[in-house]
Amino acid sequence: MSRIAIIGLGMMGTPMAHLLHAAGHQLVVKDANHDVEVNFAASHSGTVVANNNASFADCDVLITMLPNSDIVDAVVSDLAPHLKAGSCIIEMSSADPIKTRVLAASLQERGIALIDAPVSGGVKKAVNGTLAIMVGGDPAVFEQQKPILEVMGKAITYVGPVGSGHALKALNNYVSAAALIATAEAIHVGAAFGIDANTIVDVINASTGKNNTTENKAHQFMLNDAFNSGFSLALQSKDVGIAAALGKSMQLPMDLAQKVNAMTADASQTLGPKADHTELYKFVGKSSCA
Repeated sequence: MSRIAIIGLGMMGTPMAHLLHAAGHQLVVKDANHDVEVNFAASHSGTVVANNNASFADCDVLITMLPNSDIVDAVVSDLAPHLKAGSCIIEMSSADPIKTRVLAASLQERGIALIDAPVSGGVKKAVNGTLAIMVGGDPAVFEQQKPILEVMGKAITYVGPVGSGHALKALNNYVSAAALIATAEAIHVGAAFGIDANTIVDVINASTGKNNTTENKAHQFMLNDAFNSGFSLALQSKDVGIAAALGKSMQLPMDLAQKVNAMTADASQTLGPKADHTELYKFVGKSSCA
């Protein structure tokens, strides 16, 4: 069993850490919220709370599950001098693939490997260990770390060189956001025409327009005004922005992505940092009435 450090015990990081502990790995944990890290250690025997950078010196693997690339870069750059040569960082955040490649190159000079392994599936799949994990990096390092990833995920796919996982995650979330917006627009327009909103969703699910939003979000979080899927609108907006920027850097402007990016950014700013991403449904409805 490996000695694994986990930085970021949020809604996704905590259940993922729980599964690694249950699998027998020794854990060192760190979170911006001290109470969260202390409470996790208290309920998971043998877990160490990292009090300083030296706490990470004996770790074989460092897993980061953080909000964005800037935070990842700051945390990893601070820790790198204290990590042992031959260790590996598994960067599981939704991050900027270009910045990931720069970070990986700087770590390689220290003899530290980095693979990016962002996840998809939400809190439910993080809890039951069935996340989809897309991995970029050295294939040999991926194979070495695959047993750890298999504790947290079910569909684990090597997608290309370092940064590729983060690129594909952003592109996936762009497609997901576009489908959510299209679904919301269809529901609002159909309802205005006099069709029951739930009937609209049921018919789309039996037809060619079926998508993740109609199957797993519309009834569950949108039409019932729950808006508590567990994935924030701010993070969705960040991911769509990464996808749109990636398209530009590839000289592929992605016209629809630019529009989805503008809409999600506007919605996030309007609804605030605590808004769930399914609240785009409300935003689209108000925009349609404006």
